[in-house]
Amino acid sequence: MKLLVTGATGQVGWELARSLMPLGEVVALDRAACDLSDPQAAAAVVAGYAPDVIVNAAAYTAVDKAESEPELANRINADAVGALADTARTLGALLVHYSTDYVFDGSKATAYVETDPTAPLNVYGASKLAG
Repeated sequence: MKLLVTGATGQVGWELARSLMPLGEVVALDRAACDLSDPQAAAAVVAGYAPDVIVNAAAYTAVDKAESEPELANRINADAVGALADTARTLGALLVHYSTDYVFDGSKATAYVETDPTAPLNVYGASKLAG
């Protein structure tokens, strides 16, 4: 099985790439190799590897800065994810994508679950929800 990890030099991506090695061939791509700020180019790079599983650990994570760069945050956290999903569908691959607690407003007294209503309070949370 071929697994492709984006964001491979980030905290999550690095650990995932390392941890997934026993499962098969791991292709670990950093931002220089697969820049999600250009969704179509990133999708083409991923398609070129023809992975069985795409693990998207890349994201625009500058929460405060996203307020002044909403287009970039949305391009990376939403548009690129859509392009990766289209690529996965075309290849018959599985896409694993990570969200964030920022998609919730923080008002719940107990832990959130995937089925809870979302209510992002900032651009970053909204961009992750859109992805």
